[in-house]
Amino acid sequence: MQIFSLFAVFLTIFIFGMTVMRIGLSAASQQKLKNWLLKYTDTTWKSFLAGILITAIMQSSSAVMVIVIGLVAAGIMSFRQSIGIILGANIGTTVTTEIITMDITHLILPFIIIGVVLIFIPKGWSFCLGSTLFGLGCMFIAMNGFETLSGPITDLKWVKNFLHLTDEHVWMSLGLGTTMTAVIQSSTATTAIIMPLMNENILTLTSGIAILLGANIGTCVTALIACIGTSKEAKLVAFAHVWINIIGVVLFLPFLSGFSEVVMLLTQLPDVQIAHASVLFNVISSLLLLPCAGLLASWIARIHGYRAI
Repeated sequence: MQIFSLFAVFLTIFIFGMTVMRIGLSAASQQKLKNWLLKYTDTTWKSFLAGILITAIMQSSSAVMVIVIGLVAAGIMSFRQSIGIILGANIGTTVTTEIITMDITHLILPFIIIGVVLIFIPKGWSFCLGSTLFGLGCMFIAMNGFETLSGPITDLKWVKNFLHLTDEHVWMSLGLGTTMTAVIQSSTATTAIIMPLMNENILTLTSGIAILLGANIGTCVTALIACIGTSKEAKLVAFAHVWINIIGVVLFLPFLSGFSEVVMLLTQLPDVQIAHASVLFNVISSLLLLPCAGLLASWIARIHGYRAI
């Protein structure tokens, strides 16, 4: 119980750090971000690039999806325009996973102290920078905590047996990633949890990637919750988020072993491998689906019983 209590504490710190950083990055530009979405979504490619940029700034594809659902529900944006943003958001969210693989342990304390000081300075730029530094510091504290706990947790017999099963059965890894992310509402947090397990060679790369793919499906829960009680078009945005991620996972699953071998050629560091795998998966799947955005929108509308939009 002590181990899992500490795990819950570190998970809370990680999510808190992500939230603080996102608030700081978007506080001064929330309205600007919405304006950019409206201004640069007249074509699918512009929507795609806007989705990448805004998600990279906000550090959360779920937060971007909530904004998009709100705009569509208000009739300001169409469902068809949202497809490119969804594809772009899947790429933009991978920035955080690359950041948390960096070794900046010696900077954690300065980040926290400087961040706290800047947050209380009554200027927009200082709050933004302070929140970002403080949030990063919290995230790296949590990452160190996950790494410290990875040994004691996996020493538990039932945990070790379960992780062994995920190495043997891809579908179990996929289900684990989906469930974890649906519960904690953050695919980045799920990735942060499995990185130490990768570093300790407790999980194989193939199993880690399968959990990562499941996390991409689990992260859609936020959009599904956000669309409750909204218009038909807004609901279609949430459904599109689910279908796009499921299609991407289905496309990759048959090639999982080969994909793992390609990722291993890029780096020998297990945590960096999983971060690179996240980038490659989202970039490749999004670029494959982007030319079909119009057909995808019509298909999703049709299978959910709505007229083609």
